[in-house]
Amino acid sequence: MSSPTELDTFCGTPGSPSCAQPDNQNEEEDPIWAPTRKPLISGLLGLNVFLLGAALVAGHAFNPQGLKNAEPQVFIMVVMGASLIWMFWYLLWARNQPGISPHKDHHAGGITVILVLVVFAAVSLLLYIFRTGYLIYVRDCTPVAAVISPFIEAPFLALQTYLLWAHSKDCIHKHKIITRSGLMVILSADLLLWLNAVTEDTIHAQIEMEKAQMGESNITDSSNDDDSDTGDNSTLCQCSATCLVFRKGFEVLYPFNIEYYLMAGCLIYVMWKNVGRRVSPGHHGTKKLTLRTICESGVFGLVFGTLVLMAGVTIFVLYQVWVTHQERRLIAFLLFYGYHLAVMPLMSLFCLTGMLIYVLERRAHQEGHNPSRKLDVILLIATALGQLALSYFSLVAAVAGSASELIESLDLSYSLLTLLELLLQNIFIIEGLHRHPEKLLKEDNFSKLRKKKTTDPKLHDGNTLAPPAVQEHDEKKPWTKRVIQETSVFLILSNIMLWVIPAFGVHPQFENGVGKQFFGFTAWFVMVNVGQPLSVFYRMHSVGTLMELFISA
Repeated sequence: MSSPTELDTFCGTPGSPSCAQPDNQNEEEDPIWAPTRKPLISGLLGLNVFLLGAALVAGHAFNPQGLKNAEPQVFIMVVMGASLIWMFWYLLWARNQPGISPHKDHHAGGITVILVLVVFAAVSLLLYIFRTGYLIYVRDCTPVAAVISPFIEAPFLALQTYLLWAHSKDCIHKHKIITRSGLMVILSADLLLWLNAVTEDTIHAQIEMEKAQMGESNITDSSNDDDSDTGDNSTLCQCSATCLVFRKGFEVLYPFNIEYYLMAGCLIYVMWKNVGRRVSPGHHGTKKLTLRTICESGVFGLVFGTLVLMAGVTIFVLYQVWVTHQERRLIAFLLFYGYHLAVMPLMSLFCLTGMLIYVLERRAHQEGHNPSRKLDVILLIATALGQLALSYFSLVAAVAGSASELIESLDLSYSLLTLLELLLQNIFIIEGLHRHPEKLLKEDNFSKLRKKKTTDPKLHDGNTLAPPAVQEHDEKKPWTKRVIQETSVFLILSNIMLWVIPAFGVHPQFENGVGKQFFGFTAWFVMVNVGQPLSVFYRMHSVGTLMELFISA
């Protein structure tokens, strides 16, 4: 080990700039362990909180009689309470400290993402009104924790929405351990609330499926309403007409609440990754969405997308009405599959067109560390796995199953087209997210370098070819921008409709009998309820990323 004299000689005089300590040394951290210590502590905290909560939620879903004191709700409320304390601490005190956030990640919390988040938050607050009204009516047969939970969940959602709206771009450089830990607790709360919402919706679907198996699918909604609550003792509740209105309201708005917690969790994760991050001065965000941008993008994609949206709404309503009537059940399936078999080839064609423009335009790729962009890609791939898995399982069941031959053929075609559309759309989006918004590859320099390498023998002894140079945006052709925007608009509207259909209760995988007969009721039910929420979130996340492609085209 070097002596103090040797160290001073190497660095110069003590306290010289060359020996200056990093900024994060003011937090009493061990320099040897500094790169991993704080993320490790907060990451383990969040992992343990989530796993304990997930075990309680799963225990209540699979064995509601075993947890008699509403332990899952109590635990989630404790986590939300801790999250509220941290958010108040950050917003009212820590945020006002000088130098706490010297950098901004301009890619985090884009205007479209925040706008969608605020809309979902507003709908979720409306949901809490319906849910509170319903729980007050059935309070005599509902755990106290369940009745209290909306009064804690609503402030948690509102304060988190403000935090993400105002500070999702912050790269925090002080109180890093407390900040990372607090963000991980909030992320755990979001994931647990999402998991709890998904399991409650799953239980409701399972009850309906079991009734359909017992031949009760034709019972009118009015006679079913008093028996279809998701709680283990809710069948003892007497729900009046006003009570049923409240319950129907929060059941209809449920999908928005589920999507909110996933979106909020993603933004919280980006904030966690950005703690201590330094952003270069030239790190800029994408262009803003303006009315002029929309008008200049053309009407081709907008017209076709609007037609897809209007046709989808019509199919959605007819399916919901007819699928419960035995004599029109087959027509409902034909409408659903016919719509998707028409829309998905169009979406694939638009994706192929956009990919061709990428090849022709040869735009440079963005470089550097970008947690927000990396998370976008991970989410697209991970959530697409839900629909990909369902499609492959449905494909096997349709080929080897024993259901109606017509339904099997339709399900097989639907599965194959879904696989094609998902793969092409992911390639189109991910490639578009990595393209530089202003720079193109300079092909002339690249060609010269290749020719020089083949003719100059000095370049053959292990030297690699230099990367192609880039040039500014002035050589971009207006028609390529127009095609990308037309493609993005059409895919945005199509994905919105493909999100609405499953999110609001259209589940032909449950009702057509193909997968259920081949895999068995329990196994197929688990498969669908694991893949379906991921598929729904994939469509919603695709809308956000496609909006970014539209703006940066």
